[in-house]
Amino acid sequence: MIAEMHIQCKRITKLMGNRFEFTVVVQDQAFGEHAIDQAITEIQRIEQLLSTFREDSQANQINKYAGITPVKVDMEVLELIERSKRISSITDGAFDISYGSIDKSLWNFDVNMNSLPDAALALKSVALINFNYVIIDRENQTVMLKNRGMRIGFGGIGKGYAADKAKQLLQNLGIESGIVNAAGDLVTWGQQPNGSPWTIGIADPDQTTRPFSSLNISNMAIATSGNYEKFIMIDGVRYSHTIDPKTGLPVTGIKSVSIICPSAELADALATPVMVMGVKVGLNLINQLKNVACIIVDDVDDIYTSKNIHIKN
Repeated sequence: MIAEMHIQCKRITKLMGNRFEFTVVVQDQAFGEHAIDQAITEIQRIEQLLSTFREDSQANQINKYAGITPVKVDMEVLELIERSKRISSITDGAFDISYGSIDKSLWNFDVNMNSLPDAALALKSVALINFNYVIIDRENQTVMLKNRGMRIGFGGIGKGYAADKAKQLLQNLGIESGIVNAAGDLVTWGQQPNGSPWTIGIADPDQTTRPFSSLNISNMAIATSGNYEKFIMIDGVRYSHTIDPKTGLPVTGIKSVSIICPSAELADALATPVMVMGVKVGLNLINQLKNVACIIVDDVDDIYTSKNIHIKN
């Protein structure tokens, strides 16, 4: 009987340039609204630190003084950069927060684009991308980019980090069940008001409104990276808007990657590099990681999963 007294409190808002959706299971609507207000404030605080669109953000200060001098940052920013570098290491550079220097003018991904840029030109465009040149000094709490023109960006990990932090805050406030959905990178805890687990539909890459499978994701996070929304076709080949940081060329072969693990930050950070690495190498990596699962859909709609996951078609 008690479970019936619980209600879902929901809100959708724009944060970090993306659509965020908050769902909390509460007994009191006012308490739920207040808790969501606080979660939004927390994400705005993180956005202020990490956004490269804000002149005064710590990310922009690091970029501004690239090749010049170390920049003092908050410990949470330093530690996020440390974790980002660890993911760069395990993905052999397929994930790299120093991607911010890439020359966007090569890639507009619009209908007028009918050929790939010259390989040498593309390679030159990624010359400044190198996570080893993001220098961290824990003792002085500083970060420095070794070369002028280098730029970091948290587009591949920031939304997941924010979702985890919002979840943590909501749990600290006493919210026992909920979902924070950061533009498709989502983290869940507890159960639905009726006591059943949270489930998610995995989209069919060719019909994104129609799920082809469902997964129980209670107390887990899931992030999906896909080229089904933004891509170009050149000579019958589909090129993703995801750029390989090693070559400067767009990724082919995979339509979508979904990563399921306990942390939205990790799920967010692993989804794109698996696209870059390809099916075989990507699955091999995920199979070596504890508590991480993966679903890959390739360009011909074949579905691959890591060893520890079973999906219902």
